Amino acid sequence: MVVTIDGPAGAGKSTVARAVAERLGYRHVDTGEMYRELTAVALERGADLDDGAALAALVGVPPAGPVDLRSERISANVSTVSRHDPVRDRMRRRQRELAVDAVLEGRDTGTRVCPDAEVKVYLTASVAERARRRAAELDVPAAEVERAIAERDRRDAVQLAPAPDAHTVDTTGLDVEAVIDHVLELVREAQA
Repeated sequence: MVVTIDGPAGAGKSTVARAVAERLGYRHVDTGEMYRELTAVALERGADLDDGAALAALVGVPPAGPVDLRSERISANVSTVSRHDPVRDRMRRRQRELAVDAVLEGRDTGTRVCPDAEVKVYLTASVAERARRRAAELDVPAAEVERAIAERDRRDAVQLAPAPDAHTVDTTGLDVEAVIDHVLELVREAQA
């Protein structure tokens, strides 16, 4: 079975996807992290971020050393790297290979990566709530993060559209366990 969990930055995708995968005994595939890793490699190698073919050739190449994939530098450039069709095509092939008894999280896993997934969830939350969560994670002012999130949402608007058959869950003000339980219930219903 494949479960996809999509949504914008700060909606709770990572926390929920990791927990759901762990409870189901499934593989967790963080597609956003894959793009962040590619961005880190491109930046450390000085690659042209406007050259989709050159970036696609770096898919699967690990960073030279430890790197903070959540740094603002990577966050500021990941949308530029991921917008190229050759990059997205190569990444989607790799992500589909990993999609066996898996929970995939990202922005377009239910629409483009695994459109036939048995369970599709789209998590959302207000921009202010998402900024508050990300600011706490990064230990930076929420106002600064809110501007960055709003800009990233604008750049990633096409990838952020939920699948027509996705279950949308607004996580604003919800307890994480309630969201996890809701997703697990959707999985149980699909398995029945």
